[in-house]
Amino acid sequence: MAKASEAYVRAGEREVRISSPERVIYEATDTTPEITKLMVAEYFASVEDGLMRALRDRPTALERWTSGVREGMRLATGPQDRDADAFYQKRVPKGAPDYLESVQITFPSGRTADEICPTEIAVPVWCAQMGTLTFHPWPVRRDDVDHPDELRIDLDPQPGTTFADVVRVAGVARELLDDLGMTGFAKTSGNRGVHIYVRIEPRWDFSEVRHAAIAFGRELEKRDGGVTTAWWKEERGERIFVDYNQNTRDRTIASAYSLRPIPGAPVSTPVTWDELAGLTSPKDFTLFTVPDRLDSDGDPWAAIDDEHHSLQPLLDLWAEHPVELNYPPDHPKMPGEPPRVQPSKKVESHWDAEGNRIAD
Repeated sequence: MAKASEAYVRAGEREVRISSPERVIYEATDTTPEITKLMVAEYFASVEDGLMRALRDRPTALERWTSGVREGMRLATGPQDRDADAFYQKRVPKGAPDYLESVQITFPSGRTADEICPTEIAVPVWCAQMGTLTFHPWPVRRDDVDHPDELRIDLDPQPGTTFADVVRVAGVARELLDDLGMTGFAKTSGNRGVHIYVRIEPRWDFSEVRHAAIAFGRELEKRDGGVTTAWWKEERGERIFVDYNQNTRDRTIASAYSLRPIPGAPVSTPVTWDELAGLTSPKDFTLFTVPDRLDSDGDPWAAIDDEHHSLQPLLDLWAEHPVELNYPPDHPKMPGEPPRVQPSKKVESHWDAEGNRIAD
């Protein structure tokens, strides 16, 4: 029997074995050649500086596309998706190397898990060996997994909006952060959105950080009519949704320098504010272009850890209007949360004042 092919990728001080290195992960497009498993592993090694700045010491879930990315393939988002082609790995996989470290995190259900906690570039490269394309780090560090050290502002374009709309709203968000005395760092999502991160002092729990994100979104709504914090899609309209729930426990965003499972291997790419203001499309940020960009210009997020801000200005805004919004459906019902039913389907008499369903 012929020996299965393998290759090795230099990752820091280690050589990481890649089996089936010729496996095609991304098929060729009109503008990009096909991309193999080996190329994905080499990409992660090549963006070590930026990728480890995003992942180091953070519990990290893996988005694994073990058969590659093909049209029609689906990512599992829950137990109902048993036949999906890709999945989230929230626990340390079997067969992990001895240099891979982990940290215990607690899910909203109260269950716990040991999750990967990258401490060196060999870990993301090994994750590529396991079919990982996208890393989903928690907004916490391993020494305190209950108090986030970053506020995440997810600007999510809705149908009928354009990337230009997202860029405009990001500019307004930057002005708001300036007024609050905060420094934000922007990146493309790898698709149509923009993410803004703000390092904060790890003094507040997930609930408080989420409330700060709601307050930020509401203030942004006042400054730009093309913004919404409406949880239900039927109420958002053609506006940019500020997904405040990305600051909820166990909700994560694709990290900086992660690949996205979209043809052409786009990358979630940090940008300067001036660069973002002039950006008409993020499609040129790919596995092929981002390593050279990082080598020649450095990481636009190089200074992100220089200052950690107080969340108090946003919590003061929340206190002026402390009206709760919906949590994600996989979370326990929370105090003060509105009914978990689409507004168009809500029958008022079926719900009590606290938003709980009245039994028939």
